[in-house]
Amino acid sequence: MGLLIHPFPDPEERIALVAKLGFPTCFFSLDSCLGKFTPDLAKRMQDSLEKHNVVATTAEVVQPPPLKWNFLDGPPTIGIVPREYRAARIDALKQTSDFAKQLGIDKIQTHCGFIPENPREPLYEETVLAIRELTDHCAANGQNFLMETGQETPTTMLRVLKDVDRPTLGVGLDTANLILYGKANPVDALKVLGPYVRAMHAKDGKWPTNPMELGQEVVIGKGEVDFTRVLSGLKAVGYKGAVTIERETSGPQQVEDVLQEKIYLERILQQINA
Repeated sequence: MGLLIHPFPDPEERIALVAKLGFPTCFFSLDSCLGKFTPDLAKRMQDSLEKHNVVATTAEVVQPPPLKWNFLDGPPTIGIVPREYRAARIDALKQTSDFAKQLGIDKIQTHCGFIPENPREPLYEETVLAIRELTDHCAANGQNFLMETGQETPTTMLRVLKDVDRPTLGVGLDTANLILYGKANPVDALKVLGPYVRAMHAKDGKWPTNPMELGQEVVIGKGEVDFTRVLSGLKAVGYKGAVTIERETSGPQQVEDVLQEKIYLERILQQINA
């Protein structure tokens, strides 16, 4: 089990919370750290991880902005697909990879964006080349580069995996995003992407009902994700990574929700592994 956290500006506090809640691993969202990747920050984070006996499994950035998480303004602003923001996002991801190497993190993840379903569109080939560049940079740091599910169909993501043609390129399965973006049921997505999954966000959600807005993220167990089938499917394809909870709220309610979700998922994992 793991928990997604934003460690900046106080990594000690956030990593201590991971341990307090009973998680042995964490997933770093490092957007707030961009421009602050110093040896001092790396040491603070590493010291906190060691102090609390927590393992950081993956690091992710999606910035710099702008990012519009909807169907209207999302395609021209999210990920490395948009030409206007591609160079800055590639640079941020390379910086993240170099920083994460200091922490012994071997997976870098991001939203690549609304990748065109038509492989003959110019933006498709440009995105493939950008992903290959990032994958090679991460590989030089001993890392896998992961595309997080969400804005693209599983078939489009599979096409990119094959066209990039690098063994260190994989998938970060976000169970809710596939539903929130109306792209696929995560159970069915595993039939397409299962062998490539190297990290996962346990998150729940509901299908979009407003064609301009994403679906609603909800507490695990209250949405459309069938976690018994998803986790069974991951086990069937040999996935051995963390089951990382991501709850997109903050404050005391987030802690309360995470504890409830942890119990829910642990019960399923016990049944699957019985």
